[in-house]
Amino acid sequence: MTMDTKNGNGRTAGRGIGIAAIRGLALALISLPGAVLGFCLSLVSIALIPLGVGLVTTPYVLTGVRAFANWRRVLAAEWGGVRIPPAYRPLPRGANPWTRTVALLRDPATWRDLRWLPVDMTAGFVTALLPAVLLLYPLEGFALAIGLWRVFPDTYWYGFVPVTGQASAFGAAALGLVLLFLAHFLNPRVLGVHFRLTRAVLGGNQRELAERVRVLTETRRDAVDASAAELRRIERDLHDGAQARLVAVGMDLGTIEALLDKDPAQAKVLIAQARKSSVEALSELRELVRGIHPPVLAERGLGDAVRALALRLPVATEVSVDLPGRAQAPVESAAYFAVSEVLTNAVKHSGADRIWIDLHRADGMLRASVTDNGKGGAVIGAGSGLAGVERRLGTFDGVLAVSSPAGGPTMVTVEIPCA
Repeated sequence: MTMDTKNGNGRTAGRGIGIAAIRGLALALISLPGAVLGFCLSLVSIALIPLGVGLVTTPYVLTGVRAFANWRRVLAAEWGGVRIPPAYRPLPRGANPWTRTVALLRDPATWRDLRWLPVDMTAGFVTALLPAVLLLYPLEGFALAIGLWRVFPDTYWYGFVPVTGQASAFGAAALGLVLLFLAHFLNPRVLGVHFRLTRAVLGGNQRELAERVRVLTETRRDAVDASAAELRRIERDLHDGAQARLVAVGMDLGTIEALLDKDPAQAKVLIAQARKSSVEALSELRELVRGIHPPVLAERGLGDAVRALALRLPVATEVSVDLPGRAQAPVESAAYFAVSEVLTNAVKHSGADRIWIDLHRADGMLRASVTDNGKGGAVIGAGSGLAGVERRLGTFDGVLAVSSPAGGPTMVTVEIPCA
């Protein structure tokens, strides 16, 4: 039993070393060009503001930088267990380019993002790449020991070991073993240092507590505005839909009562019409209730509600759910309508023929990912459905991350804190 436990722990540690190396290598290969591109485009775009060109380009560039930073926040939470809450100020709706540019540049979170980019392309790149180096570089030392040193006509340096013959090649292998031993202990910790470095630059500090309170105040105002708009929509739908049909049913019933003895045939026609109007009114009321809070969400929970939502889509959809319990009703409702809006966007604009939905809860966070194999190009911009989703999630300290390169695939991740 003890031996099996030790073997199991060894396999777990081995997987941890390998996973840390793979994740670090992926981060290094993606973050370096992404950080360099975002930083250069930001500098050029901001410098062109006096010429007028930057007024058009800056909002798009800084929105892209925010999306890149939010994606790294999601990875920090999923891969490193490091929470980096965003504190972006909501952008004014329907604003002109000048107003949007000024709002972005006056947001302290924008300058935190810009300070983070050069840190990410230097120290962040090194701390992300180091786990892969510690795991892969020893392989070169082992290769030298089994004869690779003969390929090099002159002295070959492996680390600080000059390899000139078989004895020194064994020395290189010994150094490789030392590095592999260090990788066993350091790889997960080095990757953790990378994510903590990201949090140190991207995350707020105590001096920004007032800014955080202000952001919460604005998101609360957005929630109140959204609730008021929803109440107006419900009132309008009731007045123009079900209420009008029920009034027509009442009028038909009055006419039927007058015609019942005089013209039974016409009365039968009006009865059929009244029955049809009542069925349509009932259907509209059901749709209205479903739009407010779907019964399946209240009765069966988020997983079954999303499955029911997927069944109504015209695109083949796979749903994976791993939710051990029920979250709070407001959180479930926010996640449901966020997924619904993302699915609506995917069906309307992506041109996809397949969609995957993944729901799971980990580390006190409810995460929902929607992936499609469409044409890509989705962005969080003013007027888009995703901007509204991001604004509503801000009420719950939620995060919306979008990965949608041209040509696809598109992956939208929603993350909401929940108990």
